[in-house]
Amino acid sequence: MGSVLTSDRPCWFAARTRCGAELGVRDRLDRLGTEHFLPVEQHRHTRSRTTYEHPLIPGLIFLRATKKEACALTNELSLPVRYLIDPATHTLLVVPDKQLDDFRRVLDLAEEEGGLMDQPLALGDYVRVVKGALRGVEGRVLELHGIYYVVVELLGCLFARASVPRAWLEKIERPTGFSETFPA
Repeated sequence: MGSVLTSDRPCWFAARTRCGAELGVRDRLDRLGTEHFLPVEQHRHTRSRTTYEHPLIPGLIFLRATKKEACALTNELSLPVRYLIDPATHTLLVVPDKQLDDFRRVLDLAEEEGGLMDQPLALGDYVRVVKGALRGVEGRVLELHGIYYVVVELLGCLFARASVPRAWLEKIERPTGFSETFPA
């Protein structure tokens, strides 16, 4: 699930916070200069014409730090988060850089045009995007009503999907870090 944790190398950690406190935690991490990722979507009120951010995953934020820095954030600076624990190692869960990068890129995707189909794909096949804004993203293929999606998993329990032209997908061997479960 997660990668090996070394205390001197910065890693991505997944952390829980109270629902509704995500934006405050993000702002505090900004002030502290800690790299972080909070998936949000923009909402616009039609009456007041104001735009506001809404977290896509309630109560979850990702931050990049060494293990020592991550512990100091909660112990010394009282950041209101609890890190997810890897059940296999009983230590802080490390999110692999590639998985988080792919997850971020899929969430930021804008629709693009496609091309010709070159090889058959079955539901759940592991694929790599070879063209466009998501080039290099790896995940599983999903087809709904004739539209192809690349589905990217994070931590084996969070999934993001993006519409990708079929011609931009190539089948690959099962990469490391992917779980056997697949959302139906």
